[in-house]
Amino acid sequence: MVIHLIIIIRSGNLTIGIRLTLTLAFVLSGAKSAYPQLGMFSTEQRITLTREWKGERFPDGRPRVPDSVLAGLKDVDAEEALEELSIHGYEAQFEGGWREVNPGGRMVGRVFTAVFMPLRPDINAVINDHGKAEGLVGAQNTWPIDLLSPGDVLVVDIFGKIKEGTFAGDKLSTAIFAKSQNGLVVNGAVRSATNISELRGMHVFVRDFDPSALSDSMLMAINVPIRIGRTTVLPGDVAVSDVEGITFIPPQFAQDVADFSRMIQRIDDWGHQMLREGRYGPGQIDGEWSKQMIHEYNLWLEQKGLKERMPEK
Repeated sequence: MVIHLIIIIRSGNLTIGIRLTLTLAFVLSGAKSAYPQLGMFSTEQRITLTREWKGERFPDGRPRVPDSVLAGLKDVDAEEALEELSIHGYEAQFEGGWREVNPGGRMVGRVFTAVFMPLRPDINAVINDHGKAEGLVGAQNTWPIDLLSPGDVLVVDIFGKIKEGTFAGDKLSTAIFAKSQNGLVVNGAVRSATNISELRGMHVFVRDFDPSALSDSMLMAINVPIRIGRTTVLPGDVAVSDVEGITFIPPQFAQDVADFSRMIQRIDDWGHQMLREGRYGPGQIDGEWSKQMIHEYNLWLEQKGLKERMPEK
């Protein structure tokens, strides 16, 4: 189904009409037996949008960052990730201000997106009709869960709604964890947080908690670009959490971020050791290293059996 929208923008005496064409469709994610995906993007469009990713993809076109790369991101913090991403011009990949269920440890996984909008009966009727035709059952917030793969992090935008913006409770959270063995991020809320906290190993990040049920919202699209705070999040990004918040790493830079973080952590480990031993002061460690310091650092790397070296002056 194709919907044509005319958006009118008025600025002073100037009126501009912008015509948008949106396609509401269930896009098959590969094999005939696979679940369909509601959305405004075809597989080809999803591939085009993430064209800088040259690796493996899911059947629906979503980038599939290897498990080995994900493992290398488990100790990355926001500062390290953003320092590397900023080199490539990506300045808005971090979002903080979360409340977390099961804090401690890290959440790392491939992003699977879903976006909700305030309920509009005519569009909602179209969505429900297509869902029924495709054999989908249950409320709309259950549909993305059926599509999750192991390692996915479900990232949901419910436009920051708290009361009646509760994407999941303990039952749906259990289903999410069973499908993905990973976490949930909601620009909105969840309920039954006490029971969700019993799902050990599942990290849930929300704006707040509320005992109300999800209401007056509709599932508009799955695996399309969404906005989470100040960040544009794409399906196939890698979500990495730390105590400060969540960094959404474009897949084409996931290995670069892992490598850069590993280098920074080794530099920090050596610097901390030198400070504890009193060999160098904080001004020296935080400042430009001398030729002697670089030489000692490279010897330290060699003693640990590591091949990387810092260029000596």
